[in-house]
Amino acid sequence: MMPRTRRGTLAACALGFALTLAAPLHSCGAGAPPGSDPRAIKVADEVMRSLGGKKKWDELPGLRWTFGASVNDTMRSSRRHAWNKHTGWHRVEGKTMTGDSYCIIHKVGTTEGRAWMNGNPIEGDSLQKLIARGERLWTNDTYWMLMPYKLRDPGVKLEYNGDKQLEGKTYDVVSLTFDHVGQTPGDHYWVYVNRANHRVERWDMVLEGDQPPPVSYTWSDWVERGGLWFATSHRADNKNIRTMDVLAETTFGPTEFSAP
Repeated sequence: MMPRTRRGTLAACALGFALTLAAPLHSCGAGAPPGSDPRAIKVADEVMRSLGGKKKWDELPGLRWTFGASVNDTMRSSRRHAWNKHTGWHRVEGKTMTGDSYCIIHKVGTTEGRAWMNGNPIEGDSLQKLIARGERLWTNDTYWMLMPYKLRDPGVKLEYNGDKQLEGKTYDVVSLTFDHVGQTPGDHYWVYVNRANHRVERWDMVLEGDQPPPVSYTWSDWVERGGLWFATSHRADNKNIRTMDVLAETTFGPTEFSAP
């Protein structure tokens, strides 16, 4: 997740640095996570209501968005996603650092899928590697956009870490850890929720295998799509992790998840 090469992810290949998050592979949870404290759960529920509500989120058929990263306002790379929330099918396409185009289509949480490099179909072991890449990209790129929707996911443990004053605002700080879910379950996040509007405006993180102090990114430039709200910028110093051109989708093309 940090701006550096980490564990050989495709994010490192596509963006020049890896951005690996621990997102569980669930669309949205509803039950009280075991071990979570009531104050943190209350904050999480307020966040969901401020986003547009769980019912509206659960009913949303899917999303399209472009994930990218810029340094000093120069876009390093980007990739385009389409995700059918109800069927689990996901499509991601972009270019590697060497300029090769890829299109990966897979069903989230499975080994089912297909892929193309420079328009050529990939088969065998190489296909399975690309499907695994698609899964990692889905995990990473959705979490940068959808973490506030996933605070109540199964396997997520929430703790209330008190309030903090930053730039004249009061934030409720909620700690997120993971109980054997996600690709890097040792990650630890602290989510800053603005008490005035119940919106996530910052998170601090210590990734699996790293040592403190945490690194901070903003959650800003919110947009409304289909009655739901999404942050489109995450800034840290001269870096900006971006989720651009977000669309709340109701339909997908007949071959969108079967052909390049």
